[in-house]
Amino acid sequence: MSTRAAASKGEVVTFLTLNNLADNPGAVKKKRRVGRGIGSSKGKTSGRGHKGQKSRSGGNIHPMFEGGQTPFYKIIPKRGFKNVHAEKMNPVNLGTLQDYVEMGRLLPDKEITLKDLVDAGVTHNIKHGVKLLAKGSERFKTPLKIRVSRASSQAIEAVEKAGGEVTTVHYNRLALRALLKPEKFDIIPKFARPPSKLMPYYLNWNKNRGYLSPQAQMRDLLRNRPDLMQVEDKKEVKVEE
Repeated sequence: MSTRAAASKGEVVTFLTLNNLADNPGAVKKKRRVGRGIGSSKGKTSGRGHKGQKSRSGGNIHPMFEGGQTPFYKIIPKRGFKNVHAEKMNPVNLGTLQDYVEMGRLLPDKEITLKDLVDAGVTHNIKHGVKLLAKGSERFKTPLKIRVSRASSQAIEAVEKAGGEVTTVHYNRLALRALLKPEKFDIIPKFARPPSKLMPYYLNWNKNRGYLSPQAQMRDLLRNRPDLMQVEDKKEVKVEE
């Protein structure tokens, strides 16, 4: 029945206003207050009973406590461990690099280092290094020259397929600080070689593109000394003659 029809029949019509807003009857239930006499059903001991650990203030039992018998978490065997000497790398995906190149925050015409990644906002708070991962490789199309601490084989393959190159370089804590914040140094220190346990990684060219491999060393030498390339070409011509 509409409001106008109800008013025509002489019925009392109540309009919903701010001063008569209220919950439906029974929608709000008052909390039971313990320790308020025997008539409240939770008086005297407040439902805790007489004496004992659980009647005391703060005397709750730990949920894993099983009455004194060997708990379940001690029965099952231990599995795995946490390597306290692990050096956690900051992950950087190829899809992210492509996005930053398209935004103009990474320049593809120069070799990209960890400092370029930090300045562009790709990553931050580098403690041990950066690892290049292949997520988003299906849309990676820019030929980039990248120098990172580690790189997955899929990421290396995707970058080289796009016409770029990846070089994995070891940075200790001092080298990272000198690379990321050179203004802190009057003289830039010489970068340390990797420790013996990491030396095989950076000597490997086929899988890791390590900067200490002979192929990487020769590539960098010819890039810095183009006159040597001309000498090699002349030698090849003489041999052919």
